[in-house]
Amino acid sequence: MPLQSYRRTLVLGIGNPLLSDDGAGVHAIRWLARNVDESQKTALNLEFADGGTIGFALSGLVGDADQLIVIDAAELHGDPGAIQVFRDEEMDRFLGQRQSLAVHEVSLLDVLSVVLLEGRLPARRAIIGIQPSCLDWGEAPTGQVAPSIPKACNMALQITREWMQ
Repeated sequence: MPLQSYRRTLVLGIGNPLLSDDGAGVHAIRWLARNVDESQKTALNLEFADGGTIGFALSGLVGDADQLIVIDAAELHGDPGAIQVFRDEEMDRFLGQRQSLAVHEVSLLDVLSVVLLEGRLPARRAIIGIQPSCLDWGEAPTGQVAPSIPKACNMALQITREWMQ
């Protein structure tokens, strides 16, 4: 097994699961926890984390990861449920553009900035954005977004496999 396969990949789901589609990332982590067995997690050296609505406490978790994949609801200017992946510097640019749109007190960009200043920014990183339909009160994603959650999860697993090569 190549040395690279031992890199730990953190899959971080963020969002508010009480605001319908805003919770897509958290719902994705729950899907992964139900559908990825321990042997697959071990083989891919995966850790899943519910980042909720983000806080600086996540900087330790993110900084300890070798590779980072974030799943989150994102304004992609597409149809509800559309998925788009941004990797490495492309992810950084995307987060910088959406900084002003962040609804959380602390944004993901803020957390990544702290980790960068500490010299612990994961070299490989990606964000999988899912276009929301509704951000109103609701404990489940809408019918347009729900089918995108397993697709986004499978994309995260595929990215992890690619990074192992």
